[in-house]
Amino acid sequence: MIIENQQTLTDMVLAAMEGTQNARLKEIMTALVKALHQFARDARLTEEEFEVGLQILNRIGQETNDSHNEAVLFSDILGFSTLVCLLNNGNSGATETAAALLGPFWRKHSPSTENGGTIVRSKTEGPPLYVRGRITDPKRHAIADVEVDVWQASPVGLYENQDESQVDMNLRGKFMTDANGEFWFRSVKPAGYPVPTHGPAGDLLRAQNRHPYRPAHLHFLGFKHGFKTLITQVFVDGDERLNSDVVFGVTRHLIGEFKEHADTPSPDDPSVTHWCSLDYDFMMEPGEAKLPVPPIK
Repeated sequence: MIIENQQTLTDMVLAAMEGTQNARLKEIMTALVKALHQFARDARLTEEEFEVGLQILNRIGQETNDSHNEAVLFSDILGFSTLVCLLNNGNSGATETAAALLGPFWRKHSPSTENGGTIVRSKTEGPPLYVRGRITDPKRHAIADVEVDVWQASPVGLYENQDESQVDMNLRGKFMTDANGEFWFRSVKPAGYPVPTHGPAGDLLRAQNRHPYRPAHLHFLGFKHGFKTLITQVFVDGDERLNSDVVFGVTRHLIGEFKEHADTPSPDDPSVTHWCSLDYDFMMEPGEAKLPVPPIK
């Protein structure tokens, strides 16, 4: 296998992989090698730039730990995570299945919580938020006994694993849908926030003169055997960054209607007269129920 020139190199590499027995692995690696080699040619990549690229890959791994996943974040800011999500869910994101990227902050073992309970587990300032969701199949039939995992950032824009002032698992909870496919809980209205910028993802954003902010949103993960796991987000309508989400996660179906209530007693505390509510319908498609790998512990 003597390499005569750069034009024949790609064919040589592909030929060397012909013995791959796993058909899907062969398909993926063939596409990857072709794309990488063509990228180097299209970009006229220098040796110095190649070395910088390898250093960035190394730093991505070095910055990843139990509470932060730089690899997921880097994929997110390139729009790659959302692209994979749209390719694999709901007619490329055009249907009411309304899937979205998982993001780097999902934790697997959030506390089971009764419907009507709260996910506010430590003092968290902000307007109370009352959420009611309903999950149906594509024929609008309610799906009972769906485990719904919910997580969000606080009104100061931090998830609890980023913020020592919040107790463990604050603003996280798991609910089960009832016979009507419904679940409901209390929280606080989320705020937009910047993604972590201490690593190579932040360096890239600064080099591209991009802001690091996400619009305010809630995360939801629906799991039940016999249905494809639903991973999605619901964004606060009117947020100033809906059109410039740093991770390109906003699709039209994902914008919720967060209603403001003033001078009206809240559902469970008459002394509270400024609060918000969200009612949102989710759809789950028949398929394989499989949980993703948690990006953090």
